[in-house]
Amino acid sequence: MTHKVLVIEDNAQNMYLIHFLLESQGYTVIEAENGLIGIQKAKEERPDIILLDIQLPEMDGYEIARILRSTPGIDTIPIIAVTSYAMAGDKERILAAGATDYIEKPINPATFVDQIKVHFKTRE
Repeated sequence: MTHKVLVIEDNAQNMYLIHFLLESQGYTVIEAENGLIGIQKAKEERPDIILLDIQLPEMDGYEIARILRSTPGIDTIPIIAVTSYAMAGDKERILAAGATDYIEKPINPATFVDQIKVHFKTRE
């Protein structure tokens, strides 16, 4: 079974790297460059995992996570925040908004897929 990963990321270089790493491991990648598109694609595509940047235009990742968590049918999809927010309290704030896990940017290409792979097991 091929897993679908929705990546909500506005930085083209970050999107390219994440897409490349996931696709090279056999995952189907769905891209969204902002939160509104991401929420719509989550509803339409029903991904297995959502990777969510926090610093996004128009709507930040905290708000996106809260909307995803309050939307029936997609409210149980694991959300992994992939963010450069690494100050004291940032991780807790992101998790409180509804994220399942947190990965700090810059991501480590050698370990990135393994960091998210554990969340697929809960959905199989």
